[in-house]
Amino acid sequence: MSGAGGKSLQQALSELLVVAGRAGVADDRARSEALSLAAALAESAPGAPADWGKAFEGATTQDFFDAAVRGRRWRGAPTAVLTELIANGSAEKTAYAEALAEVASAACTLGEPTMRVVGNASVAAAAQLQAAGARPLQVASTPQPKTQEAPQEDAAAAEEPAKTVEELLAELDELTGLARVKREVHRQVAVLRVEKLRTEAGLKSPTITRHLVFVGNPGTGKTTVARLVSGIYKALGLLSKGQLVEVDRSELVAGYLGQTATKTAEVVASAAGGVLFIDEAYSLTAGDRGADQYGREAVDTLVKEMEDRRDDLVVIVAGYPEPMEVFIAANPGLASRFRTTIEFENYSDDELTDILTGLAEAADYELVPEAVEKFHEVLAATPRDSSFGNGRFARNVLEAAIGRHAWRLRDVPAPTTTQLRQILAEDLTEQPADAVDPEEPATAGTSDVTEIEQGEEA
Repeated sequence: MSGAGGKSLQQALSELLVVAGRAGVADDRARSEALSLAAALAESAPGAPADWGKAFEGATTQDFFDAAVRGRRWRGAPTAVLTELIANGSAEKTAYAEALAEVASAACTLGEPTMRVVGNASVAAAAQLQAAGARPLQVASTPQPKTQEAPQEDAAAAEEPAKTVEELLAELDELTGLARVKREVHRQVAVLRVEKLRTEAGLKSPTITRHLVFVGNPGTGKTTVARLVSGIYKALGLLSKGQLVEVDRSELVAGYLGQTATKTAEVVASAAGGVLFIDEAYSLTAGDRGADQYGREAVDTLVKEMEDRRDDLVVIVAGYPEPMEVFIAANPGLASRFRTTIEFENYSDDELTDILTGLAEAADYELVPEAVEKFHEVLAATPRDSSFGNGRFARNVLEAAIGRHAWRLRDVPAPTTTQLRQILAEDLTEQPADAVDPEEPATAGTSDVTEIEQGEEA
């Protein structure tokens, strides 16, 4: 099987590294990120670890699944490097997004391709391209696709001007739902703007912490809003770069005492000038028997780094409401620095429908009215406990529908453009088996769905 343009993962990776070189991105960083994305997309395909290892010399099966864990956040969101290129207005952002879309399509070549992988790759490719403002690139629509490539932009195009605060706030306001979040971000921007103007005017001004706590269930848009906040802070002149670096416990904690401090400091250094977003931050201080010494070391280092870099770093910690309260109270340094908490509420049925149709449009698909009605039926039959995925659930449904759509057209020799675009009600006939717990790793033989987020997290 081949991805868009018939490229293998090795070929797609080689082309991405060329673009990365032009953009000034280190080869190791671009390679690791791309391979993590490919692993996250193909982890349900039997035999994928062995094929993936050919592009990552000396890699083991465990390396494949470790990479998949790191790459899952990019199934529905721009990667960290692409986010940085976009934030910096790089002329290579579109070319890099297109190269990532090729990597996503090439992930369909790994192992024995499944419809789940096809759906994952379609949505992931669309997320990269949409973030960079590029046109959709079709990826594998069947296990043996025939696709077309998106037109290339002029790589020599001048760098785009950075977005203004007003433009970024407009993007925030255009997000589905999140009324309370939008009000709080607008309030925070107003306060920080006046503080900055008072300082420039030589007036006394109280020191206002810029660090934030995001609380809410999975898939409620926390990472998407964090990315916009990083751009807003840069536009306000509070940050020099405005990039978003997203991590979890595994990327802060090392295997031995003493190494964690170094590892955490390196992660913070990579976020300097921008926003460090720590998901499920409470995992650093909570466990079956309380905080472990590795987590404490990471938190102590984080507090020190936040103080040392207080003029050019913002940290946003996120997770479920109750555990986050415990996390902030676990260290006096955290309590004094995280004074603003923003609550992300669950989406309504209408908001989830808007998210689903928006994601479909971004991937160049169209849900017919009957399919939208079917989605409402699926929502009505789905429990809304704390593990409900919200925007992730909507993306799970779309990814599964894309897989079933491809299977439905498998025997159509020359499908029309309308047939290639339209998602029918029958494509949503099965409720995703893993929608209840989108954090579970994909396994072969499960329903064709996976974890996601609105924009990034929805």
